[in-house]
Amino acid sequence: MDFARPSAVALVDDDGDFRAALAERLEIEGFDVTAHSSAEAALKALDPGFPGVVVSDLRMPGLDGRQLLSRLQAIDDALPVIMMTGHGDIEDAVEALRHGAYDFVAKPFAFDRLLGSLKRALEKRALVLDNRRLTAAAADAGLELPLIGASETMVRLRDTIAQLADARLDVLIEGETGVGKEVVARALHNGGRRRIHPFVAVNCGALPDGLIESELFGHEAGAFPGAVRRRVGHIEHSHRGTLFLDEIESMPMAVQIKLLRVIEEREVQPIGATQPRPIDLRILASSKVDLEEAVRAGVFRNDLYYRLNVIKLRVAPLRERRDDIPLLFGHFLRRAATREGRVAPPMSVTVRRRLLDHDWPGNVRELAHFAERVLAGLEAPQSATPSPTSDGLAESLARYESQLIIESLESCGGDVVAVARTLKLPRKTLYDKLQRHGLRPADFRNRN
Repeated sequence: MDFARPSAVALVDDDGDFRAALAERLEIEGFDVTAHSSAEAALKALDPGFPGVVVSDLRMPGLDGRQLLSRLQAIDDALPVIMMTGHGDIEDAVEALRHGAYDFVAKPFAFDRLLGSLKRALEKRALVLDNRRLTAAAADAGLELPLIGASETMVRLRDTIAQLADARLDVLIEGETGVGKEVVARALHNGGRRRIHPFVAVNCGALPDGLIESELFGHEAGAFPGAVRRRVGHIEHSHRGTLFLDEIESMPMAVQIKLLRVIEEREVQPIGATQPRPIDLRILASSKVDLEEAVRAGVFRNDLYYRLNVIKLRVAPLRERRDDIPLLFGHFLRRAATREGRVAPPMSVTVRRRLLDHDWPGNVRELAHFAERVLAGLEAPQSATPSPTSDGLAESLARYESQLIIESLESCGGDVVAVARTLKLPRKTLYDKLQRHGLRPADFRNRN
């Protein structure tokens, strides 16, 4: 799934020469123009999914521009319509604005005036189409789908998981922080016969060095001072199920030796026990680094790596599957809204731009947090695109100023000094503007 990039213009004018000349000029600018000599002809060609803007003359025989506007609103009330009118009909054009027209230009007009209005209207149309697609895609995906994405790499990963889910083979899952390695592990577990037994996830990097052996292998009562009762370790607890060892690269070398025996013999010997105990389990391990490099660096055992590396799955970072970002964002936004009992806000220009331009180093986890901030109103949930007609000049300028400051705060990570330098403002003036617009630099820090 990709973002909508509408560029279509439906041009409606009964003046053949003017229509042909304007259509040619718009096509030179890169627009996909369809020209119609009447409102009736345009209505036959337009539908709710039209990926663009309608530019119509106000005065036409048959259905005029205002009647066309009314008919189009019945088809799609979010379709932008720009009216062209003569100077004597400006009052009628203003009346059309009150009834939902996006903008009007008075003939004869400077082409740049129409061009600017068209670009703003197309950006608005893009947001509408994106939000519709996200809503539909999120509904189709469902809230519990473990591996969302339509990119080739995700389709291939889901197919591989389906093939491996019921296999007895151990699997090594590699990928950057936040890509969803545990999601892949749970999908492997839940897709096979072991799903009725425990899925035990252990973050090897979070276990204290002095307790890691006891946590993994368990211990008998009296095995060491303080061991007053027997403890079943994570390995034994995963009997008949799945043991997921996250960040296995963090496991100390001494523990790696004992884990190697577990993998080879499928038995575990708790601390203080005299005999090993047989276990039936599948081991899934994940690493955020290249384990081959770790082996060469001498921090990971070569024999353990090759025992784990029977099957290797790589989970691609978001920057390698950008087509999945809109669908994932829609899923996380809807999930957060459902959890909070709220209605998910429509995507704004600022949010759309960030989804497109950001590299998402924190991957899926960062994207999920971003969706939660959007729901909380910290990411400009309402469209910040200035409208040339809905407000007066002062209001439009204030909104535009606020948007520029927000974008600079985002790019500078909330660093006021950097923002002042970027916007070429004295710091005192910037603080006054931040207060006026209700913006807090702290809300823009630590986003990555």
